[in-house]
Order: sequence, then structure tokens, then C-alpha cells
Amino acid sequence: MINEIIVVEGRDDTRRLREVFGPVDTIETQGSAVSEATLARIEAAAEERPIIVLTDPDFNGQKIRQKVLEVVPDAKQVFLPRRLAKPRGKGSLGVEHASAQALRDCLTNVLTTDPDFVSDLTQHDLITAGLIAGPDAKARREQLGDLLHIGYANGKQLLPRLTMLRISRDEFLTALTKMNQEETHE
Repeated sequence: MINEIIVVEGRDDTRRLREVFGPVDTIETQGSAVSEATLARIEAAAEERPIIVLTDPDFNGQKIRQKVLEVVPDAKQVFLPRRLAKPRGKGSLGVEHASAQALRDCLTNVLTTDPDFVSDLTQHDLITAGLIAGPDAKARREQLGDLLHIGYANGKQLLPRLTMLRISRDEFLTALTKMNQEETHE
């Protein structure tokens, strides 16, 4: 049973979550142009119960996440890997396309945000790890996002995301080690 209120983009996301988890409470943003009334509703709901943000793993989903974090800075976050949100036919990435197992997995990896967390990771660490610049940087960021359950971030977004989600140097290095071991076995 999920006790938190899940912020999603639309009714198809709500429908899919209810198919998988039964009765869950959601607030639908109706896309990336989140209204002030919806943000006020999210803010008021967060005073009563914890909020989890589960948006599509795309640009608009990230835009919604940012808007929600502006009104509820400590909102919990879950990220659905891009590869698990692809539609079977035409269409865009979306929570509504995820398998039941993918949704269960992502909701077992809830992360909390902390706007005051100070990371000891640097841009240099990301460059050295081949996550920024270089031919495989995008694929490596996607793989890192999956391992840390933080979703995909471009080179500019990665360090702020790692910091916001309180990813420690040890967690980062453990994920890099696993990535490098997987590359060695390919």
C-alpha cells in the first residue's frame, strides 16, 4: 500500500498506477504547464501527507519536477528509467507505458531531496568518470542514472541532480565501479 500522494502528469498515469497498486491517491498536473491552482493543491496536500513525484522521464517531466520542488522542496522523488517508459507503438515516453514490475521497482527506490545538502562531488569528478564530454558520455549518464535510481540527466543537470538527491561520493564511486565492471564483461 502506498501512503504518499503521487504527483503524476495525467489521468493515464493515475489509471496505470491504480492497475498496479490498487487505490492510490494522485494529483495530476495536466502536463508541463502546471497551473498555480495545481501547485497550491500539491503544497496543501504535502502539509497533510508526504508527496512523491513520478513524472515521465523526459524534458517536460523534469520541468514539472522542478515546479513541484519549488513549492515542496522536500518532496520525495522516484525516477522511471527511460528504457522502461517507452510505448509499444507510437507515442512519447510515459509512466503509463511502464510494466507493473518497472513501477514496483521504481517505487521501492524513493529518494528524498535536501536543498541544503552540500556534496563533495565536483564537475571534475564527472569529467574524469567519462560522464561529461566524450563519445559515450550520454550512455554512461543514462547507465549511472539507472544504477543510482536518479533518472537520466544531461551533462549540465547531472551534478545538481546528484547533489539535490544527496548522492554521496561513496554511492557515486560504487555505481561507477559497477558500470566499469559491466563494461569489462561486455
